[in-house]
Amino acid sequence: MSAPSSGGASRDGYGAALLEMLEDDKVVVIEADLGKSTKSCLFRSQKPSHTVSLGIAEQNMMLVSAGLASSGYIPFASTFAIFTERGFEQVRNGIARPNLAVHLCGSHGGIHTGTDGSSAQSIEDLGIYRTLPNMAVLHPCDDVSTKALTLALKDHDSPSYTRTVRNKTSRIYTEEEASNLRIGQFSYLKEGNHVAILACGVMVQEALSAHSILEEMGIKSTIIDVHTIKPLDVSSLYDIACMTCAIVTAEDHNVIGGLGSAVAEALVGLDFSRRIPVEMVGVQDKFGQSGQPSELMSHYNLTKEDIIEAVQRVLKRK
Repeated sequence: MSAPSSGGASRDGYGAALLEMLEDDKVVVIEADLGKSTKSCLFRSQKPSHTVSLGIAEQNMMLVSAGLASSGYIPFASTFAIFTERGFEQVRNGIARPNLAVHLCGSHGGIHTGTDGSSAQSIEDLGIYRTLPNMAVLHPCDDVSTKALTLALKDHDSPSYTRTVRNKTSRIYTEEEASNLRIGQFSYLKEGNHVAILACGVMVQEALSAHSILEEMGIKSTIIDVHTIKPLDVSSLYDIACMTCAIVTAEDHNVIGGLGSAVAEALVGLDFSRRIPVEMVGVQDKFGQSGQPSELMSHYNLTKEDIIEAVQRVLKRK
């Protein structure tokens, strides 16, 4: 794994992937007024014939997408993560229940959104969509991996929800490395046998930063990019749990329903020779507030220091 470098926002990767699908006439892009913010506007500017702009009508966007999918098209529909929730009933009954391959993208997810405040910071979206049968749930960590995974969705025959973020983050992957990512498979960034840190989205960089400090402390950590929350890579989770016997999860999401919950639920169903303690770094069942992203991440205990403290706690529980 290459060293992290400066990059764009994961929403930029979504827009870049749509541009690479311009030649496929089955691909249709659906917008609900926020194409500039989600970056679907890049596709629209090049191929307006295959773009449907519906205005502020998210529920309608979901059902239009369902109709297009049932007619043989591959719709990519996007808005802010918080606004996708307006159309949850339509996603449930019109997309997930009939198992139509509609690919939703919720931009501006999580506390990391910053100054827009709690009304715009979706800290429950991953949990909401994870409850739906047939639905894949993705949260990539950088622009490069977002592009690669979005391109992979074109051949994914079930519905999906991908969360992207507004602000620029470190680039974790090279284009070559990202081409090896697979939906539903963990991505190993670092390997160590003392503890496993499973992170998604913007918390992957925090986990990598924590890894370097932990190494200086003599603690060897495995760092996993869990870009796919559902389906969770349970086979790899079992191997990691057996190797380290201690797990920390890190997410910019409510600890209820998100990555930490998914990992804990999976571990309960697996057979181990000893107890596997889990510590969850995430939003502790609170709404967000307005502030700079770095300030909010610190306030909600979503930093590398918080991951290190969680590692120290979980090691005491081994």
